[in-house]
Amino acid sequence: MTKTTTGLICAALSLGLLAGCTTDPYTGEGRLSNTAGGVGIGAGVGALGGYLVGRAAGVDEGNAALIGAGIGALGGGAIGTYMDRQEDALRRTLQGSGVSVTRVGDRIILNMPSNITFPTDGDRILPGFEQTLQAVALVFLEYRDSIINIDGHTDSQGSDSYNLALSQRRAGAVAQYLASRGISGSRLNDRGFGESRPIASNATEAGRAQNRRVEIAISPLRGG
Repeated sequence: MTKTTTGLICAALSLGLLAGCTTDPYTGEGRLSNTAGGVGIGAGVGALGGYLVGRAAGVDEGNAALIGAGIGALGGGAIGTYMDRQEDALRRTLQGSGVSVTRVGDRIILNMPSNITFPTDGDRILPGFEQTLQAVALVFLEYRDSIINIDGHTDSQGSDSYNLALSQRRAGAVAQYLASRGISGSRLNDRGFGESRPIASNATEAGRAQNRRVEIAISPLRGG
């Protein structure tokens, strides 16, 4: 469990323990809570259960944790339009940046090649790319009802352990940068996969270049 995911579950616990009426941040509608004590404990257990189920199933852990806690922001009818608008904003922001934007159902995938984000074998974000990440952060601040998974990947050069650690550090660096620009840690989940998830052949330099990447997967925070 990453630090950011742990923070998300803690946030779910805190929210679950709040009593009284809450306001849906997307629809603006008021919601009347049940008895604070019982609901709060149930939300905390649900968050942990949701995280474990989501991790075992290979789905978005952050969203699963909040779903388990019964905490969500978007209803089914609003999700498509919300993600369409967020996709449009990201495409405008990232035009000409070298980052690709792909829509997969209700998810948006940003593919950030390592040659424009990090130095060779390094985990410090290149100064020239900070401006792009800052613009992405502004979109995330506008569209707050989404979970952000940040996954690091490498090619197959080097040892498995080295590649895994490098991918974890790079994903963590992107998460830290976004957090420094005001993105709540409860929305961020950073993970490293090393060389285990290639998208091209590692037999050629062109393929290895494609495999060296950070992917940001944005998914809607669904209402209960």
